[in-house]
Amino acid sequence: MTTDTDAATSAGALSTPRGTYQVRTFGCQMNVHDSERLTGLLEESGFVAAPDDADARRGEVDVVVFNTCAVRENADKKLYGTLGALRPAKDANPGMQIAVGGCLAQKDRSTIVDRAPWVDVVFGTHNIGALPVLLDRAQHRAEAQVEILESLEVFPSTLPTRRESSYAAWVSISVGCNNTCTFCIVPSLRGKEKDRRPGDILAEVRDVVDTGALEVTLLGQNVNSYGVEFGDRGAFAKLLRSCGDIEDLERVRFTSPHPAMFTDDVIAAMAETDNVMPQLHMPLQSGSDDVLRRMKRSYRSKKFLGILDRVRERIPEAAITTDIIVGFPGETEEDFQRTLDVVEASRFASAFTFQYSIRPGTPAATMEGQVPKEVVQDRYERLTALQDRITYEENQKLEGRVVEVLVAEGEGTRDETTHRISGRSRDHRLVHLAVPEGLESADIPRPGDMVTATVTRAAPFYLIADSAREVAPGVSPTREQFSVRRTRSGDAWEAGESGLDAGSSCGTGATAPSGLVTLGMPSLRRP
Repeated sequence: MTTDTDAATSAGALSTPRGTYQVRTFGCQMNVHDSERLTGLLEESGFVAAPDDADARRGEVDVVVFNTCAVRENADKKLYGTLGALRPAKDANPGMQIAVGGCLAQKDRSTIVDRAPWVDVVFGTHNIGALPVLLDRAQHRAEAQVEILESLEVFPSTLPTRRESSYAAWVSISVGCNNTCTFCIVPSLRGKEKDRRPGDILAEVRDVVDTGALEVTLLGQNVNSYGVEFGDRGAFAKLLRSCGDIEDLERVRFTSPHPAMFTDDVIAAMAETDNVMPQLHMPLQSGSDDVLRRMKRSYRSKKFLGILDRVRERIPEAAITTDIIVGFPGETEEDFQRTLDVVEASRFASAFTFQYSIRPGTPAATMEGQVPKEVVQDRYERLTALQDRITYEENQKLEGRVVEVLVAEGEGTRDETTHRISGRSRDHRLVHLAVPEGLESADIPRPGDMVTATVTRAAPFYLIADSAREVAPGVSPTREQFSVRRTRSGDAWEAGESGLDAGSSCGTGATAPSGLVTLGMPSLRRP
């Protein structure tokens, strides 16, 4: 039986923070989503986010967590360099704790502690829920704790969460991957695919919508293989249609699919479900069938282009993006030219382009025909020049188009200088918008609000919608020039800025105060 005194003592304990934390994230969207779980776990354990200006190198943070990537080039050098910069702070403040998790931790394991003995905790991709216990154990035993599991212990979405955004949320539908791409180390680090039940996914989507989110991105290493584990190959298309039935959910996205398993029922669901956005990320990797074969990518360029044709037939306004690797072992100039040809034909809205680099532990690392660095660099520059031209040409086609933009934080680095706000259109293009002259500060759209405006100018990597500046003084703008729809998401953002509780943080219904997650996601190349 809990007495009033017990309850008061418990509440008092929770009101006194155990310390401050920072979570630093490197890598893909899956890592970003995992970091939301890590912050939720830390806050449930009594930690609070460190102030934005706190510097861990000066010992101003009590717990620093690195959620690492093993895919990006020089990921290990980046981690160990950052850990080295923290050693003086750790020496000066032994009570400070440093934890390393994620894919690089799953791969390197105790090697991390061997190379950086001042690290307190190492945990893998399968046991992120163990972080608070490992931190306590390391402190109690005064020695590093390394715990790596070989399979998933608890599905991450059951853990407490502190979401990065009040208006857009990640929702995992699966973890792991059953593919065997020769360049990729992810399957060995995240394991075989494990699918969540549809009811659990939809319950979490409803929960994040109830707490203010307008947009949800369904997340998995290979989303369109969802359902294979429980015997329903049409499960992903059904899931998209079920999301269309969720009240107040305005935008649904997903990432990433695999061309080999992308089926027409998914295209139909995208086209026929109003809140599924006209955007598709479809990784090409290479336009050469010979290279795709060596990559163990079980599709060929003809099939890939056929998918794009069918998508555009049903969704003419779809913006399609991709991933491309340049310089894969054995890639010839003829192979590379085929990639350029497919890129020209595909008319991608944008592309994440990567120079191949060896990943120890992958089959490609020991393949013959490793391409010289200078050749890879030359091909990379030719590819990005081509894609930059295509991106600009595709953006120019949108001049004069009316767009609906979800206003977002952090999208416009020069908004204060240019007197614009920024966000994403329905097809996920970045849009910078002018606000009408003389607009009261209380009426300026908030992150999470929707703005309708007209694109006035295209740029190589974004759109400008300055239609509000075409309005004569004293005249109200038309809907197409500038109109604002204030939303529940904007209300939730404003409540968060005021320090008010905006609602529960995940499907468990746990409350999560605001915290800090610093992101290391890839961004489009800028000139």
